[in-house]
Amino acid sequence: MLRRELPASAMAGHVIRLAEGRIAPSADGDFLQPVCRWSPAMQPLCYWNDEPVALSVEESAGEDWPDGRSWLSRLPESRFSLLSTALQVGAWLRNHRFCGRCGAETSRLDAEFAMHCHACGHRNYPRISPCIITLVTHGESILLGRSPRFPAGRYSTLAGFIEPGEAAEEAVRREVFEEVGIAVGRVRYFKSQAWPFPHSLMLGFFAEAASRRIRIDGVEISDAAWFSPRSLPQLPPLYSISRALIETHLAEVKTGL
Repeated sequence: MLRRELPASAMAGHVIRLAEGRIAPSADGDFLQPVCRWSPAMQPLCYWNDEPVALSVEESAGEDWPDGRSWLSRLPESRFSLLSTALQVGAWLRNHRFCGRCGAETSRLDAEFAMHCHACGHRNYPRISPCIITLVTHGESILLGRSPRFPAGRYSTLAGFIEPGEAAEEAVRREVFEEVGIAVGRVRYFKSQAWPFPHSLMLGFFAEAASRRIRIDGVEISDAAWFSPRSLPQLPPLYSISRALIETHLAEVKTGL
């Protein structure tokens, strides 16, 4: 169980070794290295099952270091929050070594996730980018789309970043219309998921389509189609909120809700 409290006073504990989005396996195949003494360069991260954990951001990854998605595909859901935290904090540490206001080098604060600039006083905190991810439905059918970046044959729910000044529900309607040309009626919130690729917070929704006519944008979406619960394409991985949206709808259809 993860406890989101920085073990700032700890001098030893477990370590997660991270480089280039890849995490080193331990001798037993886990990603938590055995308890050891921490170096000053390590970032105190959290407590896992009441034991302190630090993050070691390294210059290069070993050939046998799996990437974040590979780890998520093999781990139980209970480990998602720990791995997600490590990946997001690691990306922030690597990308914010210099002040975004004056360009001076920053230094890490151990009491909180913050990079402090002693030249101008600016503090930088880990970036979190809110996104919507939406399963559009029409009766039993679900609308799924393909990004050009997806593996061959995979379809998923629609998603996009929330724009400045925009409510999440507004983003659902805008993104669905922009990507597939469909207006939606009722929008229902589902749940959220931290998505550490590299720093998104996915806000999940169900949206009811006003029509079935699809007009793809041809840029973010290369194909989209309506699918019956009895005839589905290759779906996103089980650890994703996209898959949770789909499975929840399929369960509701099966029970007649």
